[in-house]
Amino acid sequence: MAKIIDGKKIAAEIRNNLKEEILGLSKKIGRGPCLAAIWVGEYQASNTYIKAKARACEEIGMHFRLYHLQEDISLSEILSLIKKLNEDSEVDGILVQLPLPPHLEKNRIIEVISPKKDVDGFHPYNLGRLMVGEPTFIPCTPAGILEILRQEDIPTEGAEVVILGRSDIVGKPLANLLLQKKIANATVTICHTGTKDLYLHTRRADILIVATGKPKMIGKDMIKEGTIIIDVGIHRLPEGLCGDVDFLDVKEKAAAITPVPGGVGPMTVAMLLKNTVKAYKQNFHIQYDNEDL
Repeated sequence: MAKIIDGKKIAAEIRNNLKEEILGLSKKIGRGPCLAAIWVGEYQASNTYIKAKARACEEIGMHFRLYHLQEDISLSEILSLIKKLNEDSEVDGILVQLPLPPHLEKNRIIEVISPKKDVDGFHPYNLGRLMVGEPTFIPCTPAGILEILRQEDIPTEGAEVVILGRSDIVGKPLANLLLQKKIANATVTICHTGTKDLYLHTRRADILIVATGKPKMIGKDMIKEGTIIIDVGIHRLPEGLCGDVDFLDVKEKAAAITPVPGGVGPMTVAMLLKNTVKAYKQNFHIQYDNEDL
């Protein structure tokens, strides 16, 4: 029977630590950290994520500014708003809630965010620093997955890690991080739609990280006994929420697994908060330890 990895518990511990840190720093500085979120349109899933981020900020004493924009907003208008937020000394972190309406160029928008306020870690400058092993802001979901592996004492040195999905948000940055000697030193394989024999790769994984966007794609026939499974997906089906992994099917064969909900999701929000506190500290030239990377 697999151990159920409690992402909610780990995330709560991170938030509590950040709350204490913010309380001390805000007394010295005169204000707490501020996160500005831009949400375009009425996509319901985005509404859920925004509310979760707002609640988490409020819980730890972080100011949260929401800019909810009409779906037909022009590219020039949203770029103008971001530039104003870049120049606002009271704002430490900026995020743009994805997905965006089709007429808005995601990459163009992300590139306008100041790298110093890019707490999602999506700016090319920050991704480039990550690539050479000197990350400033690690994308939140990969950072959350790394923290899960650390907190659960899951060995990564030389481990066979297989990642399903090559997105710029999860798969690619996570693969790079796991390859780095000082972080994980794992052997990493990325599988995608062009992979010829998916079963060959998933069955040899010591750690299987699934971010495909396909509900219940992974069953017990696709894993070996004792695999650690990190399920990044979340889907709303008639019978309820589920991930990219068929939880009930694999739980007797895996050694440990993140549930959906309550696994990676809370960790993603926790690492967003952590990145924002880091940006806040950098804004006021406060030293931070390597463990904050």
